[in-house]
Amino acid sequence: MTDNKADDWFAPIPSGKEPVEIDTSVAHPARVYDYWLGGKDNYAADRDAAEHVISIRPTILRDIRANRAFLGRAVAYLASEPRIRQFLDIGTGIPASPNVHEIVQKIAAESRVVYVDNDPIVHAHARALLASAPEGATAYIEADLRESSTILSEAARTLDLTRPVAVVLVGILHLISDKEGPYGIVARLMDTVPSGSYLVISHPASDIHAEAVAEGARRYNQSVATAQTRRSFAEISRFFDGLDIVPPGVVQCHRWWPAPEEADADYEVSGWAGVGRKP
Repeated sequence: MTDNKADDWFAPIPSGKEPVEIDTSVAHPARVYDYWLGGKDNYAADRDAAEHVISIRPTILRDIRANRAFLGRAVAYLASEPRIRQFLDIGTGIPASPNVHEIVQKIAAESRVVYVDNDPIVHAHARALLASAPEGATAYIEADLRESSTILSEAARTLDLTRPVAVVLVGILHLISDKEGPYGIVARLMDTVPSGSYLVISHPASDIHAEAVAEGARRYNQSVATAQTRRSFAEISRFFDGLDIVPPGVVQCHRWWPAPEEADADYEVSGWAGVGRKP
């Protein structure tokens, strides 16, 4: 781990890869997600794909925003309660304030955050992700979740992997198909970080509003470069095998430590979320 401060991290960590040309004719998950969040960093193909899903499942907008709100509450909890000071956010997406570093460095300015994504558009906005508090640090790695060895070796330039780390996988694991071994990917990440580390996951559900989400997923997969695989409560809970689950357990996104205005919400969000601690 280095002692560099914010000014040293204005350039993304080099991935050793050739620059990737942005193909705006094909929808990309990060840009579709940006559109659903109300962002402007997307193209016609992304908007078309997003609207194709909205037409059959208008609640996708509420679900996506609930997912984003869960991310904020989860990292704020980790920075406040167990006092985690290192975060590895894989599948970052296009910056949407407040980003993880903005949340956790407001609580503890010395926090260090490494962002990871494989979309060149996210890379282009990396400077927004690197505006660290001077006491801490932020960095960006252009890599795919499947490249866990690369991610961990590059992250070690900013994070001390002998100390607890929060591994954040919010809205990303559904882009890993079953044949690509998602459970093995998560296990490798968690095997590398020490005891006292945390795993944060949110994942689109296959078993909430099942018929509508299945049709939405089918439409999404027709248009977006990376297909999604929605999973059930049991399948998502399996990612936490061997970890101590933080109460209230694996629940719908808006029901994990809900905001006061959501405490009595009686609607369903088609996404499961949870936080686990490595013993």
